[in-house]
Amino acid sequence: MIEIQDLVKTFDGFRALDGLTLHVPQGGIYGLVGPNGSGKSTVIRHITGIYRPDSGSVTVGGQPVYENVAVKRRIAYISDDVYAFLSASLKDMKEFYRGLYPQFDTQRYEQLREAFPLDERKAIRHLSKGMQKQAAFWLAMCCRPDYLVLDEPVDGLDPVMRRRVWGILMNDVAERGTTVLVSSHNLRELEDVCDHVGIIDRGRVLIERSLSELQDNIVKLQIAFEGEAPELSGLDVLHRSAAGRVQTLIVRGCQAEVEQVAASLRPLFYDLLPLTLEEIFIYELGGDDNDLKNAVL
Repeated sequence: MIEIQDLVKTFDGFRALDGLTLHVPQGGIYGLVGPNGSGKSTVIRHITGIYRPDSGSVTVGGQPVYENVAVKRRIAYISDDVYAFLSASLKDMKEFYRGLYPQFDTQRYEQLREAFPLDERKAIRHLSKGMQKQAAFWLAMCCRPDYLVLDEPVDGLDPVMRRRVWGILMNDVAERGTTVLVSSHNLRELEDVCDHVGIIDRGRVLIERSLSELQDNIVKLQIAFEGEAPELSGLDVLHRSAAGRVQTLIVRGCQAEVEQVAASLRPLFYDLLPLTLEEIFIYELGGDDNDLKNAVL
């Protein structure tokens, strides 16, 4: 389990993390989402032991991670910008990783050769961005990590390779109980793979729930009345729009409670629709219909 309690980090007077608390359950896939500048990368650099907390705690498997070699050997990290030594090939980096990770699985490296059709002798920095990401996954999955931290992991991969990579990763979660934290702007893709989601903004976690609970706790209500619409008391409305008689409301609350309130108002009709993770993200951050049409996530 990855646990962060009351984490504070300041850079030149700017409070990047402001008492952030986060819990990543063991053996699942946790999606960390938020707008640009919200603190996601700073969180990841604390989890991987790159940054020392100003205050608060960061533990992985119950142990503090900063300057803890034993814990870091259980973590594999794939950053948005893949790093390799100057002129290092895949074979060179394999030997480097073998020195860092005692559990590096050479047999698995050979097994994954078919999944990642790369020239192992070519310098990684001379590969395309997508091929560099493939190389990073190939090496990371052979480290047999207990914890896998991913920052925009499939950016630059074609659709076939994206599916292949997610398949390999989810197989490790199912078979080995690997704990995965993934940060991505591709919320549609995260919705397909994540068990839990944390929404972060301005250095704090706004919401942290299982994906099913998150989607069950916010609904889109379309409702119309014959005359003037009554006061919709008893509903926690995040956003409201209207087209003629039909009102569209984004409501925080479980579907059964929202439906009960809607039915009691005796409308001409009403309908409850589920929201995607992308819609939930936008509305929880105060977005509107124009944001939904124009957002670049």
